[in-house]
Amino acid sequence: MVLAASYEAKSFGISSGMSGWRARELCPQLIFVGGHFQDYQRLGDAAINVLGDFTPLVERISIDEAFADVAGCTHLFGSPPDIARAVRRRVRAELGLAISIGVARTKHLAKIASQVAKPDGLVVVDPDTELDFLHDLPVGLMWGVGPVTRARLSEIGVHTIGQLAKMPGWSLERIVGRAAGEKLTALAWNRDPREIRTRHRAQSAGAQSALGRKPAEVQIFRPTLRHLADRVASRLRAKSRPGRTVTVRVRFADMHSVTRSVTLDAPISATMSLAEIAEELVRGALADHPEEENISLLAISVSHLEKHWKLSWTFHLGLQMKNAGLAPREE
Repeated sequence: MVLAASYEAKSFGISSGMSGWRARELCPQLIFVGGHFQDYQRLGDAAINVLGDFTPLVERISIDEAFADVAGCTHLFGSPPDIARAVRRRVRAELGLAISIGVARTKHLAKIASQVAKPDGLVVVDPDTELDFLHDLPVGLMWGVGPVTRARLSEIGVHTIGQLAKMPGWSLERIVGRAAGEKLTALAWNRDPREIRTRHRAQSAGAQSALGRKPAEVQIFRPTLRHLADRVASRLRAKSRPGRTVTVRVRFADMHSVTRSVTLDAPISATMSLAEIAEELVRGALADHPEEENISLLAISVSHLEKHWKLSWTFHLGLQMKNAGLAPREE
């Protein structure tokens, strides 16, 4: 499987999640390299630590992405664009990595700006021209608009964020549902009140494994599910946070995915119990798709986690560091 693709490879139509044989069909001269997760983790940590030298208000959202609020440190380091340029210089000099940064008043707009800035740039969105910038962009850049939703919007002639913003509420609701429709409309008008969250308790635990192209048979998926269940259950036990909702995802050879979930009466964190429930869910998913003979990925997650039993005391700048080579083998 293609875990990540360089920009040169992407120009041939190659993308993450694509099968290796399909990628080589598109580009016979393609070069495959193995993954090195520890290196990705180390470099991601180092890039995020650079942000911490400018502001303590850093919210990390993945191995190589973060938001940072610099409103309180401009008197020390200059304007937000000046800080962004300084971060880019340091990451390049200290780590040798390209970094794309978006500077904007809200988190959603900062993330979109960082996507526009790829593969190695800086985009600053002036508060006076936010909607002019936002509404001309493809709707697929929005948080919450995946390939399926983008395709359904395209069928009714909605291709830009501005077109989505002007959709009647009932029309968008028919496609994505009421809650998601209200959220997308708000984001399309840049109404995003979310603040930087430097610490937040995990609401789920999950793991996935790419299989390549394997027969959808029990002797294939059972060992993988037990391995994934052990990884997830170990994390739940380590944090003393069992969960009640178990979800599995099955991806078929054509990259189409289905999910199945069940909410239990009592929370669990035992490996075998989780593995058995996951296997039943996978069997159900396969029974609903008898035409699918091969699977390429399996994933297990547990949500609705119980609270920890112990007592404990306890403008926006969006920064996104993306490099085509920095992608983990598994989540």
